[in-house]
Amino acid sequence: MMKMWISFIGMFALLLSIGLILLSRYKLKGLLSFIVAFFAYISLIIGGIIIAFVVLSGPTA
Repeated sequence: MMKMWISFIGMFALLLSIGLILLSRYKLKGLLSFIVAFFAYISLIIGGIIIAFVVLSGPTA
């Protein structure tokens, strides 16, 4: 049951990173674009690690 919520957090982090990358590339300029892109790539890495952990830890029960 807990792995389900952890995977939801990972999926949310991946979706957040998609939105932030699109925002930083097409709507923002300069330093703000760099800062938003930095947070986007950090959330992409964290979401990927979470999803990899859930998938590689195997089935429950």
